Amino acid sequence: MKKIILGLMVALLFIGCNSDAVEQNVEPSLVVGSSLELNLKNQHETSITMPSDTQKVIFAFSKDGAHICNDYLVTKSASYLSDNNSLFVADVSAAPSLIRSLFIMPGLKDFKHTVLILDDKAQAAPFRQNMDTEKIVVVSLKDLKITNIKTIMSEKELISEIEAK
Repeated sequence: MKKIILGLMVALLFIGCNSDAVEQNVEPSLVVGSSLELNLKNQHETSITMPSDTQKVIFAFSKDGAHICNDYLVTKSASYLSDNNSLFVADVSAAPSLIRSLFIMPGLKDFKHTVLILDDKAQAAPFRQNMDTEKIVVVSLKDLKITNIKTIMSEKELISEIEAK
């Protein structure tokens, strides 16, 4: 009986583990000169299409980066990002699905600001490709074309990037 239970536990462990290896030959989405068009769900599972007047897209690929962004944005009005022609994208794809569904997503629903979600590793891979995922990535746009990509790691830099005209 112990062997059966142990075997089931091992089988469940392997079924529950998903490979961290997302196809290495994925084309990066964040490249200066290329177009960027997003259609992602927000924290309330509503599909959001990137407005054509978007000037900045802030990507948080790490927990620390997301906390810096959310800790600042929670102090602002719900329209702060849209007033500054900006979007905030949080990549939660690296978190185990159980953690995402029990803790991360319910926590994000409490925010009044819009958080666009990358929750699938394959979906997130092109955005992560060639990026320093431990930092906040700020993508500047003009007419939905990427004009600049900058990495930051402080609230002060975040404010400067969002409010720069």
